[in-house]
Amino acid sequence: MLKVFAKPKKATFLFCLLFFMVSFCQASGGAQTQDNAFVHRAPDGGEPADNPQRSPIPDVVKDIWDPARYIAIDEIEPGMDAYCLTCYKGTEVEKFGLKVLDVVRDVSAGRDMILVEGTDERFIHTGPVGGCSGSPVYIEGRLAGALAYGWLYSKDPLYGATPIAEMLRVGRLGGFEQSQEETGFVFDFSRPIDFAEIDRQIKEYKRMVSEMKGRGLYSYNLHTLAPLPCPLVTCGLPAQVAEQLDASVSPFGFMVVSGVGSQNLLLESQNAEDEPERPGLVSGASLAVPVVTGDIMMAVVGTATEVVGEKVYGYGHGFLGYGQIDLPIATAQVHTVVSSIVRSFKFSRALDIVGALRRDESTGVYGQIGAEARMIPLTIKVDRYNDSERRVYNCRLCDNRVLTPDVLGSAVAGACLQFGQFPPEHTVRYKATIEVEGGESIVSENVSTGSGPAELLMESVGSVTLLMNNPFAKVDIKSVDFEVGITEKNIFSHIWSVDLSDSVVKPGQTVDISVILESVRAEKKRYNWSLRVPDDLGAGKYELIVTGWRGYLDFLKEAVPYRFVAQSVPSLIESINDVLAIKRDKLYFLLVLPAGGVAVEREELPDLPATKVLVLQDAKRTLKIRPFQHWLENIVETGTVVIDKKIMRITVEK
Repeated sequence: MLKVFAKPKKATFLFCLLFFMVSFCQASGGAQTQDNAFVHRAPDGGEPADNPQRSPIPDVVKDIWDPARYIAIDEIEPGMDAYCLTCYKGTEVEKFGLKVLDVVRDVSAGRDMILVEGTDERFIHTGPVGGCSGSPVYIEGRLAGALAYGWLYSKDPLYGATPIAEMLRVGRLGGFEQSQEETGFVFDFSRPIDFAEIDRQIKEYKRMVSEMKGRGLYSYNLHTLAPLPCPLVTCGLPAQVAEQLDASVSPFGFMVVSGVGSQNLLLESQNAEDEPERPGLVSGASLAVPVVTGDIMMAVVGTATEVVGEKVYGYGHGFLGYGQIDLPIATAQVHTVVSSIVRSFKFSRALDIVGALRRDESTGVYGQIGAEARMIPLTIKVDRYNDSERRVYNCRLCDNRVLTPDVLGSAVAGACLQFGQFPPEHTVRYKATIEVEGGESIVSENVSTGSGPAELLMESVGSVTLLMNNPFAKVDIKSVDFEVGITEKNIFSHIWSVDLSDSVVKPGQTVDISVILESVRAEKKRYNWSLRVPDDLGAGKYELIVTGWRGYLDFLKEAVPYRFVAQSVPSLIESINDVLAIKRDKLYFLLVLPAGGVAVEREELPDLPATKVLVLQDAKRTLKIRPFQHWLENIVETGTVVIDKKIMRITVEK
């Protein structure tokens, strides 16, 4: 009997346990699939979601989400037919067939991706195309997202598409008009301004950007999924300048495509009356961001994803990716798609400015049709030894802390090199004027020799970079103007000899200094200075320096560094002008005297009595106090650029 009743009791126990487990799961809101695997339902009670922590439609876009217009990522399955809209020729938007390969969850933190493959013969021929970023993808007639990612050297037209729900939230977390400072360069303003050091720091910043992008989605490693690089199409830039620009902007995700000649693209918002009306901005049309317009043109080209009224969404990935932005947007024409085994791209040109970008985030850009972005007038006048006339280039620059310095430098270099490289022996005389809204202008009028436009660009680009990236207050640049003259002659010189009439003197006596300069293929020239030793100079040994501009600048930065340190926007402009005021075609004589008096911040009190100096140097004072360095100087114009210096000593005896 015991054996007879043992089996029924065990079966009853197992049945009751199973019934209890099923009841518990149902009470907890769970659901059981046919294979007994448990899944979580979406928060709105809709279809199951793979990630229980994330809704397929972000809360921030639910107020504009139209299920008849948009398809959520949870509705998309592998094998579904799709198509995208983009432009391969002219301004016509065409349909290109796609096939959904898969939905990739958590491709990065909080981000999903739709993996698609092109089925159209043109897509198969070109593979992934730079400039297709933002091309809208439709599934079942509803907008699913935008082409945005690809692999370098990909043989197949594989694209990663950003879901439309992620693009629609661009700018909505903080509002489209959110006040936010743009990201830019960070410099140490506590040290004297040094344009060579600024240039080095800019290059270091871009190297770091490139490395950071190389560790994430923005990598250009052959095996890493990365945003499609947007073509930065140029017109009016010589090939060598375009190559240098490419190296400068590639860390930001752009690929420079050199156009053919200048097209004098003024890119006004309205067409000329005698021109036929051109198509406006629609989904799938090319979306350009002009960064330079006019006689020299540079424009980044992608595709518009969604156009609703005055709202425009595009690119499917970031432009610079840092939030608030103010750049013009324009329609564009595609000349052709250049097929390449490395990276195919759209060869295009911008047409008409129609609005402005307002937000720039990792999943796309948002712009407003009819809005106007601030731009900076740029004029470049060039006289070249091998050109029969004076060339004038009228342009406008974008107003952006990161891009403006780069495109300014390229525009100036392009204008200078329109008629070929500089000859091995050459001299550049230039004047650059940077007008600032509500402030003093920055003026650089100088000469360089044997270094191409390098000195001119370092000074002007460095000045603009400092103004736009200063930590004190926003600076609006009103205009930038250049006058450049290029001749076939080097004017280097070096110090051949320095002679003193006497190296041991007494106060009140005069020392005659004779300097001979030797120039390139020219006769030696003599320059003199009669130095009267101050009557009250104490006994001792003193340095006498004969130098070119570089040695003079180094001396000033050591003796009076506060003249070149900025503590406000006005002092920044003053400091930049102080650096730029030092001429290269002069010879500098310096007699270094003992320090006396003080400098309080930028205010110099050279004759302050010693008793008052002690009071000012009290450690409790917050103002920066330092001894004032005295010296005597004489500056002689030579017409040559002196490249070295000589240091001698004179002895003063009582």
